[in-house]
Amino acid sequence: MRQGRLLALLALAVIGAGAALYFTAERQRQTAPAAPTTATNPVPALPIGQPIEIRAPLGLPPVPIPADNPPTAETIALGRRLYYDPQLSVDGSVSCATCHDPNRGFTDHERVSSGVQGKKGTRNASTVIDSAYSTTQFWDGRAPSLERQAEGPVQNPVEMGHSLAGVEKRLRADASYREAFRKAWGTDAITFEMAEKSIASFERTVLSGDSPFDRYYYGGEKKALTVSAQRGLKLFMDPKKGNCVVCHTIGEKYALFTDNQFHNLGVGADLEGKFTDTGRYAETHNDADMGAFKTPTLRNIAQTAPYMHDGTLKTLGEVMDHYIGGGNSNPHLDKEIHALGFLTGQERRDLLEFLSSLTGKLPPNVGPPALGPPAGVQPLAEKTEHPK
Repeated sequence: MRQGRLLALLALAVIGAGAALYFTAERQRQTAPAAPTTATNPVPALPIGQPIEIRAPLGLPPVPIPADNPPTAETIALGRRLYYDPQLSVDGSVSCATCHDPNRGFTDHERVSSGVQGKKGTRNASTVIDSAYSTTQFWDGRAPSLERQAEGPVQNPVEMGHSLAGVEKRLRADASYREAFRKAWGTDAITFEMAEKSIASFERTVLSGDSPFDRYYYGGEKKALTVSAQRGLKLFMDPKKGNCVVCHTIGEKYALFTDNQFHNLGVGADLEGKFTDTGRYAETHNDADMGAFKTPTLRNIAQTAPYMHDGTLKTLGEVMDHYIGGGNSNPHLDKEIHALGFLTGQERRDLLEFLSSLTGKLPPNVGPPALGPPAGVQPLAEKTEHPK
């Protein structure tokens, strides 16, 4: 009997001790600070602050917004600051704007771009304008989103030469950035995910529409295009003349001037039809993608010379000559690339006049932050049009 009581008391003691340990551990867990977001502790970041609706100008569709990165006033402002900050590069010499300069059509007007220590890349800088509508990023489509695009240049030894962890460390050391991230993301445990999402939100505001073409084609302003540009539009859409619209699409309600697909135009092919830069093939290893590159938008095209993925065509006239000649022969040449009908001097001028009509209005103050907050965006409670 006495032995039974001793066993019962011993069991109660063990249960009581276990319960005490559990509640102590639980209390410590609940009061402990949250673990910082790191590469080894991934927690999806969601922005806080004032929700913003990015309104598309005439000629463009609604701006695609990812569910995990709705734009806010705070993330757009932060992304704008990051976009122009050379501290994202390892030596503080190169920013996003170095190669994507608003004064140069958000390109750099170089055949190929230069990075840290003057190192030369191998491709021409694509414009950031209307990149919100690109279903993949880069000439070869290797980045699946505008957010992920930012990771490439930062880590590329020829471009920014930094690391994602290095950028995080540098930003965390800056008190003003810690405050900006607290306002935008609710924490100063800065991660590159937050940085790239902020940059992407800013880049989604860099929209060009409401061009003379848009006002003519979608706005019903019959005098918005010159007579020459109107003739150029017909050439652009004529399969026997320009045949441009087959890849640089014009829709019933809007025009992206890109099909977001990859095509082999023969650019970069040697005399044997071989490519040093294999383009999309490097990502897919599909023979059909050999030498294929993404169709760029033609919006603001008159401001973004030189042209093609390698920047080898200096003018739109040279681009025209390339297409009229049917591109450079190679086994993987796109089926839509073929010699076109003869264009007279006037027809060439008309086509160039039309291409110039695609230069639209950018929102004011998408330049460096000192110029003020980005325009063309507004709180969801307020509905205003794209700046006129």
